[in-house]
Amino acid sequence: VEVRTSKYLNNLVEQDHRRVKQRYYPMLGFKSFGNAAVTLGGIELAQKITRVLPI
Repeated sequence: VEVRTSKYLNNLVEQDHRRVKQRYYPMLGFKSFGNAAVTLGGIELAQKITRVLPI
């Protein structure tokens, strides 16, 4: 694991996580954790398929 000390490198992670948060907050109404986990897993999979993260 490489430790990065630049404060600007965290911005890439936060921008990528923004889409997940936009989908997550409306889903707080789910009654069970399992339903929310499956839905978020599908969203993250679709995001990984359509976008390649820089390494």
